[in-house]
Amino acid sequence: MKVIDILNGDHKPFASFELVPPLKGSDINKLYSAIEPLMEFNPPFINMTAHRDEVEYRQAADGNFKRITVTKRPGSVAVAAAIMKRFKVEVVPHLICGGATKWEIENTLLDLHFLDIQNVVALRGDAIPGEKYFTPTPDGHAHSNTLVSQISNMNKGVYLDSTLKDAVATNFCVGVAGYPEKHCEAPNIDIDIENLKNKVEAGADYIITQMFFDNKRYFSFVEKCRAAGITVPIIPGLKPISTKKHIELLPQAFSIDIPQDLMREIVKCKDNSQIYSVGVEWCTAQAKELLESGAKAIHFYTMGKAENVKEIIRRVF
Repeated sequence: MKVIDILNGDHKPFASFELVPPLKGSDINKLYSAIEPLMEFNPPFINMTAHRDEVEYRQAADGNFKRITVTKRPGSVAVAAAIMKRFKVEVVPHLICGGATKWEIENTLLDLHFLDIQNVVALRGDAIPGEKYFTPTPDGHAHSNTLVSQISNMNKGVYLDSTLKDAVATNFCVGVAGYPEKHCEAPNIDIDIENLKNKVEAGADYIITQMFFDNKRYFSFVEKCRAAGITVPIIPGLKPISTKKHIELLPQAFSIDIPQDLMREIVKCKDNSQIYSVGVEWCTAQAKELLESGAKAIHFYTMGKAENVKEIIRRVF
């Protein structure tokens, strides 16, 4: 079932989740064990992140360092197929521009189509670790709006090879990312929303936001989107803080703010167990307010840790 049909359906508000695929060479059961505790809440869909290859310099036997490309996690198709085989849930694989040509993306989309996976999230992706700026792959996409356009064209039976005749149309529902505190590379929030509108006009069906810890940022973001003519559903994304490291890593990694009121509570904590409790309380309050304000769904970034998210859902839904 398509995510947009789930969002537009007549049902109670629900929680969805985002998980990270296991590292290459690790046991797939680690991923299953992260999903199983969440299945008691009957999530209609689970998102699975995608990760581009990384570049590393490794020392060879002759002492020289060689530049090599390393794949650290399995691809979207294999992970999505494994989850669908194990659980009764829609899987929404992420597709990223970085590290893939348009032709490789087309092949991935065809594989997903053959598996009857109807949902994807289209993202530009991050720069290669160690590089400051995103560099497009040769013959790839520089921005996610053109990736959305490619998917939309395939939904119309238009493939990269213009000589194909009577090509079968795919049937993808496309989600894209929104940034309540603006994307880190955007000069301001208004231009960022213009870029988001380009993605919607290219064919995106709905938006999932980056995590945020101040609901006012989300409400303002939605208001600006609606004023700009963006009418598709906007799903708020939340993550509970659980360790002291989060207050350093999350703002750096995602260009987001930690509200002062939340910081005051964290500073009072003596250890991570107390921070964990504060994070649960704060995220619970966020989720309740969002639902009371009309949100149809809340998307939780679990990062492989399910216990605090489970506790929040039990309190909220």
